[in-house]
Order: sequence, then C-alpha cells, then structure tokens
Amino acid sequence: MFEEFVLAAATADLSAEPAARADADAVEFRMDLASDPLTQLESYDGELPLIVTNRAEWEGGEAGDLGRFGDLSDAIAHEDVAAVDIELAALRGNAPEGERSHAVALRETAREEGVAVIASVHDFQSTPETGVLVDLLADADAEGDVGKLATTATSRDDALALLEATNEATTAGRSVATMCMGEPGRHTRAVAPVYGSRIGYAPVDPADATAPGQYPLATLRRLVDDLRGA
Repeated sequence: MFEEFVLAAATADLSAEPAARADADAVEFRMDLASDPLTQLESYDGELPLIVTNRAEWEGGEAGDLGRFGDLSDAIAHEDVAAVDIELAALRGNAPEGERSHAVALRETAREEGVAVIASVHDFQSTPETGVLVDLLADADAEGDVGKLATTATSRDDALALLEATNEATTAGRSVATMCMGEPGRHTRAVAPVYGSRIGYAPVDPADATAPGQYPLATLRRLVDDLRGA
C-alpha cells in the first residue's frame, strides 16, 4: 500500500469518508476516539482503504487498557482495512507490562491477513537530534512495514533535523512516515514527502484535528502535490 505517498484522512467517524474521497488516498480510523468503532467497521461501505489506529493513553491516545489489541485484531479481519498502527514501544518491549506480547501477536495476525503494519513513535515534548531520529526510524522500519515518527518542533532547527533524518532513512532504503507536530514544524507535513515520507495525515474536519499543527485535508493534498510535482 505504501509504495507511493499515501494521504490519510483522520477521523473517528467513518460516515465522514465520502467527504474525504476527493483528496485522500486512505482513511485513518481513530478507534480510540470513536463511538462503537467495531460497529462502524461492520457497516463501512466506503471507497477508501482504512488504516486502523487504537492509540494507547501512554502514547497520547485514549485507549486505556490491553483490550485495544483485541479490538484491533477484530478490525484487521475486515477486507477494507489495509494497515494497522502499532506503537514501536509496545513491539520493542519498552511499554507498560503486557504490551509486547499483545503487540507482537497483533503484528503476526496482520501479516497473516495481508495487512500492512505501521510501527509508530510519537514524541509530544521535543525533537531529538538527527542521529537519534535516524536510529528511531531504523528501529521502527525494522519492526513494521513502515516506520512512523512524529515529534514536536519548538524551532526550525527541529524541523530541519526531522527532514534530514527522513532523507537519510529513505536514502538507506527504509520505508518511513515522518512529520513534526506544533506550529514551527507544521511545514514538514508538506515537505517531508519530498524527502520520501510515505504517509501524511490530515483531519476530514479541521475542527477534529488529531495532532497539533495538522493542515486541512484539501490544503495538504494541494501542498504535497505541488511540491512533488504530482
């Protein structure tokens, strides 16, 4: 799915999918923010493939216990689900107790179902130096089909570090998705795909942004396409 750049429209309401079709390549379904997410999946009849995310509280989401893995396992059985997001810390054993075994089992189930795995890292405080970012992307790419890294930029230097790491990772042949959260790094959401980032995220409804600094969906589509010469 991620051989080329994919713009994912983020939402907790799958009935919003028609509004995303003109600009998005996929929908990121935030199960942790959704009402009756499995029921929504059962009734989904949209055109766009789904990325399912059930973000843990310790990684900035609202899923509070290990039951989120069971819901994700049920979700990836749906034919419209093309990818699942799993926190790198859970896959690597750096998360709360019990996370790793569930995360690894979910990854194996996803591979059996032909569902791509996004191994994700989120830093809501800072952007580490470039070398640390490169190592994180290497670890994430090794654990999943795409390594996702979202950091928080407090300066243009942070944004530059992320872009440098993205370029180094993709030059090394890794499949990564990168972006900076926060206003000083907002432009990385449009610029990182020029350096090989495979996934961008934008809300279907700007009022429902799922991370700081997200562009409106149509705006990000235009910016990425213009910069990449699409």
